[in-house]
Amino acid sequence: MIPAVEVVGVARRFGTVQALAGVDLAVEQGEFFGLLGPNGAGKTTLISIIAGLTRTDRGTVKVLGHDVVDDFRQARRSLGVVPQELVFDPFFSVRETLEFQAGYFGLRKQSAWIDEILHHLNLTSKANANMRSLSGGMKRRVLVGQALVHKPPVIVLDEPTAGVDVELRQSLWQFIRKLNRDGHTIILTTHYLEEAETLCSRIAMLKAGRVVALDSTHNLLSRIEGLTCRVVAARLPAAWRARVVREESNVFHVGLESYAELESLLAAMRTENIAIDELALEETDLEQVFLEIMKREEVAA
Repeated sequence: MIPAVEVVGVARRFGTVQALAGVDLAVEQGEFFGLLGPNGAGKTTLISIIAGLTRTDRGTVKVLGHDVVDDFRQARRSLGVVPQELVFDPFFSVRETLEFQAGYFGLRKQSAWIDEILHHLNLTSKANANMRSLSGGMKRRVLVGQALVHKPPVIVLDEPTAGVDVELRQSLWQFIRKLNRDGHTIILTTHYLEEAETLCSRIAMLKAGRVVALDSTHNLLSRIEGLTCRVVAARLPAAWRARVVREESNVFHVGLESYAELESLLAAMRTENIAIDELALEETDLEQVFLEIMKREEVAA
């Protein structure tokens, strides 16, 4: 089967910045695929290349077998992109915006599908409202609608839930899951790693323009063995500082090789008279894996 998106040897430099340094990956049809990385890793540049908005210095990109340069019309028709930036025309209503977007693809009489999009994105009550009057979260919903209005088989979501409320996030993911079940390929970038862990069957992680991890979500979560103990306290015993995998203020996430090590940690806390305000055991999550992989790449670099 032809991959939904195929990226081969893609490199792109902006002045002295090497945004992408030879990226290879393939997203299969029907996948829910995650593209993760810290700020500046090259995610948005890669999406811009897939969408045909930026040219590569070298390498090729195909969408459902259509080269994004040589066969750009079919490639773009096969793709719907939700960008990070809130880009909109201030002179049209929500419904008019979606109708014009459908018109760009030569589609007419899309009222039923537009009504369904408005319903699933909780925009029905705003259908006739001018785009300028919408909140940031509402504008982002319209961007999602624009990406879906021509029913593309491949949908790219670049930080789609940034700045939106919890209710919209839940309804949006229900809709996107339905599209994925119906056969649409979904490519997601997000800083909410719990979203990627829950939604994506396979994940690629970028660092400094390179793919540093590419595997199923299950296999990535299996990379870190043991448990994590979440400790809320003023400090940790000095002997346990090296075991901290993540720290936020007075919240320490301590790596344990087994449940038996928990008693050793508690004994050290008692010996040094450190009061524990809160204690909980946690299973490995994608955030821990992500931080560990990024840390290893920094050391290797």
